Amino acid sequence: MPGSASSSPLKNVPLGSLYYAVAKRRDVRWDKYAQLIWKWKDELPKKRRALYTKYFKGRGSFLSLQLLPYFLAIEGTAVGAEQADALYKMGRISHHALELWQALEKHGALTTLELRQASKLETPAGNKRFKKAMLELQGLLLVTHSGAAQETEAWASNCFDLVARAFPRQVRQARKISPENARTAIARRYRTLYPTTPTVQIARLFGWTKRQALSALAL
Repeated sequence: MPGSASSSPLKNVPLGSLYYAVAKRRDVRWDKYAQLIWKWKDELPKKRRALYTKYFKGRGSFLSLQLLPYFLAIEGTAVGAEQADALYKMGRISHHALELWQALEKHGALTTLELRQASKLETPAGNKRFKKAMLELQGLLLVTHSGAAQETEAWASNCFDLVARAFPRQVRQARKISPENARTAIARRYRTLYPTTPTVQIARLFGWTKRQALSALAL
């Protein structure tokens, strides 16, 4: 859909794919198109032109600045660092996710290794906990990619930042949108592109209940 897309096609999920858009094929290969998108995931958020995070089905996803407030409103995460403890106490994030959030708030945008060190997750076991906690924060649109840095001789490391700091305008906009209105706006935009998609599949894609999807589509 305009405004949101996965970096590569999702099996059996009608959602825009940047790889398909640039390569004109669905079978993903590590070619010049994949390398281009790999750069975009770091460059676009750093330049504040789009958000990149693991959102749809835990896969890398781009969200436009136009739609970001609606997704934030749905998730209820247009929040600042002062509300980190509240989300933890509500059970929405784990203790490790809370520590990552607090480290980013304290130190600013950090590379992967810097963030693991700041939250004392440097060990192999700690790395597993780091990845799980990072998926939590990205799935709730609390953290975004923000550039990359060459920390070792291998691949460049991802840099991460808080969505509230990277995209403050969109966070402020989200606070004025109700979850119901946000779901309606997104569902209608989606249906214009994929008019035959069953309501149940739309609910699964966005993580809504069937009742929420029906209400958003006014069916």
